[in-house]
Amino acid sequence: MNRLLRAAWDRVSMYLPIILMGLFAMGTWWLVRSTPDLATPEARRPVRHEPDYFMRGFSVKTFDADGRLKSEVFGAEARHYPDNDTLELDNVRIRSFSRDGLPTVATATRALSTGDGSEVRLLGNALVVREAARRPNGTMAPRLEFRGEFLHAFINEEKVRSHLPVQLLRDNDRFSADSVDYDHRAQTIELRGRVRGLIQPQPGR
Repeated sequence: MNRLLRAAWDRVSMYLPIILMGLFAMGTWWLVRSTPDLATPEARRPVRHEPDYFMRGFSVKTFDADGRLKSEVFGAEARHYPDNDTLELDNVRIRSFSRDGLPTVATATRALSTGDGSEVRLLGNALVVREAARRPNGTMAPRLEFRGEFLHAFINEEKVRSHLPVQLLRDNDRFSADSVDYDHRAQTIELRGRVRGLIQPQPGR
């Protein structure tokens, strides 16, 4: 009996390394199948252009470092899009103040604003008005009015641009052009394309 058991054990011992390697291979295969693939990062979901919050009947004010009112935005509705950090505004009215304290009012059917409010694209019945006012140095700034279907207002730089037809009223003078570039700080207005103008005589002349 002992001789038979020893013979059987010797025969099993010959195949034991193969059996163990087979079991080890099967265990390794099961472990690989069961473990998440950490080396391959999860595919990022495509960012959709969808709003993450809404505002209705809103009014937002911004102030400069000295606590002075810099701008105020009114609107019927606003939608914020996180993918490009923009605000889409309906029936918007924006009141801003230049460095010399002159107010400017902009209105439009719709507007697209950067997240920090530094740039606003006015779309549909766009209107930007700066009323006549006395500058800190005592000189008078004439009333300016820009009209068009598209106006691009740069709030911090105090500029208004448009690559589409625009009308400009300066006091009683009227101009029209295919595009405009206005710089309040440089006190320049550049009209391009087909420019037409009607200059009224100044009172007392």
